[in-house]
Amino acid sequence: MTDNTTDDLPLAAEFPPAQEEQWRKLVDGVLKGAPFEKRLVTKTYDGLAIDPLYARKADARPVAARALGTPWSIMQRVDHPDPAAANAQALNDLENGATGLSLVLAGAVGAYGYGLADDTAIARALTDVYLDAGIALDIDAGAQGEAAARAIVALVNRRAIAAGAADVSFGLDPIGAAAAAGGSAEPWQSLAARFSATVVDLRDQGFRGPFAAADGRIVHNAGGSEAQELAFVLAVAIQYLRTLEAGGVPLETARAMIAFRLAADTDQFLTIAKFRALRKLWARVQDACGLAPAAAFVTAETAWRMMAKRDPYVNMLRTTIAVVSAGLGGADAVSALPFTLALGLPDAFARRIARNTQLVLLEESNLARVSDPAAGSGAIEDLTERLCHAAWRQFQEVEQAGGAFAALEQGLIQQKVSAVRAEREKAVARRKDALTGTSDFPDLAEAPIAVLDVAPVVAPPYPIATAFAPLASIRLAEPFEALRDASDAVLAQTGARPKIFLANLGNLADFTARATFAKNFFEAGGIEAVTNDGFASLAEMLAAFQASGAKLACICSSDEVYASDAVAVAQALKVARARLALAGRPDNSEQELRNAGIEFFIFAGCDVLDSLRKIREALPTDAR
Repeated sequence: MTDNTTDDLPLAAEFPPAQEEQWRKLVDGVLKGAPFEKRLVTKTYDGLAIDPLYARKADARPVAARALGTPWSIMQRVDHPDPAAANAQALNDLENGATGLSLVLAGAVGAYGYGLADDTAIARALTDVYLDAGIALDIDAGAQGEAAARAIVALVNRRAIAAGAADVSFGLDPIGAAAAAGGSAEPWQSLAARFSATVVDLRDQGFRGPFAAADGRIVHNAGGSEAQELAFVLAVAIQYLRTLEAGGVPLETARAMIAFRLAADTDQFLTIAKFRALRKLWARVQDACGLAPAAAFVTAETAWRMMAKRDPYVNMLRTTIAVVSAGLGGADAVSALPFTLALGLPDAFARRIARNTQLVLLEESNLARVSDPAAGSGAIEDLTERLCHAAWRQFQEVEQAGGAFAALEQGLIQQKVSAVRAEREKAVARRKDALTGTSDFPDLAEAPIAVLDVAPVVAPPYPIATAFAPLASIRLAEPFEALRDASDAVLAQTGARPKIFLANLGNLADFTARATFAKNFFEAGGIEAVTNDGFASLAEMLAAFQASGAKLACICSSDEVYASDAVAVAQALKVARARLALAGRPDNSEQELRNAGIEFFIFAGCDVLDSLRKIREALPTDAR
């Protein structure tokens, strides 16, 4: 047998090297005069252009993150309001692969309607959880942060555990709590003094920390951009750094007392770049402080704003992409939200999926084996670098305002986040940002999903002396879900959903594309589309419309068929008392079509939410 193991067989060696100019020439031929920048270059909500093609960055160096080959911690939520039930869930999670617990108290940034009522529930929730056995514990307590820290200290002392043996990230974040609540109980000077004293006390008792958290989820949940999230956590971390230094903690010690939390979502490249950018930004801060940069501790949580109530199984896919992105971006710990959390408190199955998603990625896909696998990727390196610059500019604006807390008091951060949120909501309304299963490809016949029969928790009152606009959390799917909820209410009351009859004209080839578009369009708003394979005559169509029981009709076909038949069909359907829509962008014949009875035009790029709301208003009151 011939040994060919040393043969030089480079892939595609018979082809000459390709040049970007050659590729651009081929692309221009396909675009046929359309602008390259408009068709193939996209922009982020920070205005960063993303090109379709990048060269490899050969001189790139890996961004320092987790230790080489080390898996991230698999964090599972402890958020059941009943501490005994929360304890049972935590023990089950730890027995089945979780390596850490995220202890969520009611009213915290990551509570999402649930959580332990207060610090008195912590000890019961952690019964039989061995805090000195290498289990990571992350505290997400919001305004109850200091009380939660005291509860952990008391528990460790009661169990006679050495404080340094417990792996606890205390998550103290008075600025984040104030940003989410829309104010604080005390001026910053008082909050800062208490914060510094608490951190120093925890350190003096022997805990390793980190003790403080700069939490970007607040901005992300409110609809903010990647650069805004990074600028916020950087500004908060630096304000904590200065506070600790003023409290007598050397900067070299203080920097390790601060951890970061970021959201991870379905934009995998931007998420990877964001996590990498954070580490580069924090290294820049340390360098400016005269310190040799050390890697920060970064926790990821899959994004709340991307979660949907409708077709919630799609949330599994969203969460998987987010976990992959956070892991590849170098997160030290990852918490995956269970796929049913938007519907209610998740059951054992949803928690198991959240846990096993990470286990598969770590133990079967070996995702943590390579340190910074994105290093050298032209696209991600470029995104990382430009995110750093964009975030640094916004961070400097916050600094000029007097720091993170002062910028919140002045409304600077809220105004910027609100502007991006408005752009994002507009993109969702127009389906530019698609929500599969909600705004796109809805399933009106989806089966109910089980969640635990536990009522949402009312967070303890948070007294506010210094008030400002809150960074309130949103879910992007909520406006479409409201329309679906209204449809469900009509179904429960009358036994039928609101309907729209698709008046398909011509042959299958003429109407299929627009009929499919119309079906998805209307059903995203809970209006059931009554479709068909077309009709042999106008009389047959009118009979089918009458038999459907629908009060609405949408004409669907090609532009050519519209030119010859749309006016006559619209006039006939109007006589039959139909409120009318037409699938297609109106052209020079719009006024003629409106005169014939067409009230609504639906097309790609229109404001879907606004159209659906207006179309629902055209229904009889009892069918809305």
